[in-house]
Amino acid sequence: MKELGLSPYETFTREAWSALAKETPLPLTEAEVGRLAGIADPMDLREVDAIYRPLSALLQMYFDSQQRLAFDRRHFLHEPNRPRPPFVIGIAGSVAVGKSTTARLLVELMRRLPTIPRVQLVTTDGFLLPNRELKRRGIMNRKGFPESYDRAELLEFIAAVKAGYPRVESPIYDHTVYDIIPGEKQVTTRPDILIVEGLNVLQSARTAQGRTGVVAVSDYFDFTIYVDAQPAHIEAWYVERFLKLRSTAFTEPDSYFKNYAQLSDTEAIERARHIWKSVNLPNLEENILPTRGRADLIITKGADHRVSQLRLRRI
Repeated sequence: MKELGLSPYETFTREAWSALAKETPLPLTEAEVGRLAGIADPMDLREVDAIYRPLSALLQMYFDSQQRLAFDRRHFLHEPNRPRPPFVIGIAGSVAVGKSTTARLLVELMRRLPTIPRVQLVTTDGFLLPNRELKRRGIMNRKGFPESYDRAELLEFIAAVKAGYPRVESPIYDHTVYDIIPGEKQVTTRPDILIVEGLNVLQSARTAQGRTGVVAVSDYFDFTIYVDAQPAHIEAWYVERFLKLRSTAFTEPDSYFKNYAQLSDTEAIERARHIWKSVNLPNLEENILPTRGRADLIITKGADHRVSQLRLRRI
């Protein structure tokens, strides 16, 4: 298909992509980029300039087009008082691939667009079922798999935000305690742009019987991004992150993983690889990777974390 030009994607090398937005200024500093980078996910100003500056310019075009269409639609339907829907961006990808860093960078870049939109970020971790419920269902070892989320609550949240509700609450997840924080809520207040980041946000709708359903979270997205890399590279990044967490977050008194803080390097590497191969890799292969072809943009990283190729869906 590629030879015949029938692929739904147009492919860009790093160099070709970087040249697309020469007129777009880069509003971030090196210090700000360093603050936004994740653990074991290096990021510098050159990478932001080459990859995320053109991406922010592209997203601005999509955002502006959606806003014009929303205005014309309200006029056509004689609904001048209907709230303007937010532009919703979905970001998917494996554990440890760097999708959280991508989300945080886009939040900061899009907040600084000429129109100065209100941008908010929500991660689907907040919609994981509480640990007590996961244990009750016997799926604690499948945390992060589709069945470990409260899909109904996530759908209700995204539908309310898209409908223009002025205040929509969502649960908050604490990675240190590895659980939902009881009573704590994140409030989404009618943003111009909402970024939703999570492992499985591009999945199609499924019923309990496994048949295709009616509504999926991705049905509410205006633009979708899949952050991609070879599984072997992601495994190496996951192990690297595990080793760094061993001497940081795992040492916290209330850390769910505090027992790992005492592991030797050899033991920690062995444990990280076991978790990757028994949990994260199966989830990637069974649930996450199959959704890659549904994304509007696929960002592919090399072994050094740097983006090597981008594929943009043709309009």
